[in-house]
Amino acid sequence: MEVHHVTEGAETFTCNAFLVIGEETTLVDAGSWDGVVDVIADHTDDLDRVVLTHQHGDHVEQLEAVVEAFDPEVYAHSHHELRDHDISDGDTVQIGDEEFEVVYTPGHADDHVSFVSESTLFSGDVVVHDDGAFEYGSFGRTDMPGQSREQLIESIEDILERMPADVEHMYAGHGGIFHGDVRDVVETALERAEKREPKYPEE
Repeated sequence: MEVHHVTEGAETFTCNAFLVIGEETTLVDAGSWDGVVDVIADHTDDLDRVVLTHQHGDHVEQLEAVVEAFDPEVYAHSHHELRDHDISDGDTVQIGDEEFEVVYTPGHADDHVSFVSESTLFSGDVVVHDDGAFEYGSFGRTDMPGQSREQLIESIEDILERMPADVEHMYAGHGGIFHGDVRDVVETALERAEKREPKYPEE
């Protein structure tokens, strides 16, 4: 699967946004960096769809600009004025050349979904490989209003239950891209989340 990290060069705070080239060329999250449209255009003239893991500002701020530039179909779990398709737990959506199952994964955000295929996990902010808190197997913060550590733990458990054993690629909303034993990363994140300790010292 051909995946481009289109916010990698951002100098301002943004999520990781991923352009997946294929039969259904797809952008996973739009990010908040104003250079994202130009980077997408460097790789393709034809963006078929945008799928959103959730609608925190760092994931959707540039959605309007992306839609204006490429006129893709927009898939999201919760209402957005630009949404064309509602996606719910158990649905399937094609990203690039692969079919992904939608897994509803609240805790970090009420509208959060992750996408799982036979080879790949787009985990949004629920599970990340590395971030400022942990270098291997981290999880989304749950100390802000409307967030829940208990829901997040259940969401990570759901990912593990529904993710095939041989998934080798993880693209998360923050931190680095991971290739290898994705299940081990997710299990490590679950173990850390289950300790119910603050992710950051200031929590």
